[in-house]
Amino acid sequence: MKLFQKAIAKIDLINTEDPNQEIQADENFPKELLYSQRMSDKLESFFPDAPDYLKIAARAQHIGRWRIPRSEYPMDRVGYLKWREELKKMHASLTADILNEVGYDEYFIGKVSHLIRKKQLKTDEETQALEDVICLVFLEFYFDDFASKHEDDKIIDILQKTWSKMSEKGKNAALKLNLSPQSTKLIQEALSN
Repeated sequence: MKLFQKAIAKIDLINTEDPNQEIQADENFPKELLYSQRMSDKLESFFPDAPDYLKIAARAQHIGRWRIPRSEYPMDRVGYLKWREELKKMHASLTADILNEVGYDEYFIGKVSHLIRKKQLKTDEETQALEDVICLVFLEFYFDDFASKHEDDKIIDILQKTWSKMSEKGKNAALKLNLSPQSTKLIQEALSN
């Protein structure tokens, strides 16, 4: 088995431990396993020539995410940002351990960690591609549910922040997603403000 396949299998194995479940096609899946598969699929369609280190970074984007619950941090913007930063460190560290274990070299591991930590967003083409994929997966699979739990003003603000993180290629791909009428309306409203 190739190093790449071994690494993906180990990432997936950790994500099968997620106690949180999500239903897709009437079947229960560990939430982060399903998320990681969606990330890989979206990267494949968005950036088919992605190098292996970017494919691994996409697959490991939320590896073990449930291990650091949001509830352990203050429920404000500062708490949220601190939680997200701790998650990035954990995701990068867990993935680096896997890559080291299967036999990748330091350079490759460093590239994956750089991407997972979202270093040089806007200036690094591959970090930007990963961010675009993250935004596209959020919009396609999670936005409707998220939007139903919050006021429109908050959602519009979040959409504007999401949009500002995306490249032109990412924005164009987002506009082609098959979204619900409500999501489409919110996106149009966010973009017109």
